[in-house]
Amino acid sequence: MYDATLAETMYFPGHGGDLLEAYSARPLDGAPRGGVVVIHHLPGYDRETKEFVRRFAVMGFNAVCPNLYTRIAPGASYDDAAAAARAQGGVPDDQVVGDVRGAMTWLGALSNSNGKVATIGHCSGGRHSFLASTHLDLAAAIVCYGGLIVGETPPQLPSMVPLVDRSALVRCPILGLFGNDDQFPTPAQVDELEKTLQSNGKDVEFHRYDGAGHAFFGPDRPAYRVEAALDGWVRIRAFLDKHLAG
Repeated sequence: MYDATLAETMYFPGHGGDLLEAYSARPLDGAPRGGVVVIHHLPGYDRETKEFVRRFAVMGFNAVCPNLYTRIAPGASYDDAAAAARAQGGVPDDQVVGDVRGAMTWLGALSNSNGKVATIGHCSGGRHSFLASTHLDLAAAIVCYGGLIVGETPPQLPSMVPLVDRSALVRCPILGLFGNDDQFPTPAQVDELEKTLQSNGKDVEFHRYDGAGHAFFGPDRPAYRVEAALDGWVRIRAFLDKHLAG
């Protein structure tokens, strides 16, 4: 655990060179560190997500969360920005990939970077973490109950097309954490994703939790399940220690 950390709002170029707001945190001891791009969920760039960023810094990683809604509602509250994002049907996938690429570049330029970067996302951010793994040279990707990787595109979010057919394009190990009471994705969809990744020879590690549904990592939500979340954090830490070492 690293008590001396720096957390701040900053900016870097994202997709198309657009300047993105982002929230970063990192240890201050100068030792070489891997980086983590935290991809926020559909509710947006909120306090809960920023707490995840700070937690990764305390765990010993450089971390950053780009605000994917910067262009949609600059300066708006996270609630208003998320509503605006929903109203326009979500964020285009190519834009998300470009923004994550910008976050990777920013992490790689830090003086204490060891050159390795992973992604993690919850809900729509889990889908985006999987998406990034099919386009970018990541060291690892973590999917926490990512919806719409498998299944039909909802009419209200036309940008959220299924991704399971892109499993052959995954470039890095994948850790997946899911609740067996979730309907977004369902257990059957999780099984389909795991089998498809395995059939394509990918390095995949999935864990499922009985009694847990969607958003079980959120401590301020009724959906929070402490045992599943605690075990999930242990899995996340071990996975990142393995793939971001060096």
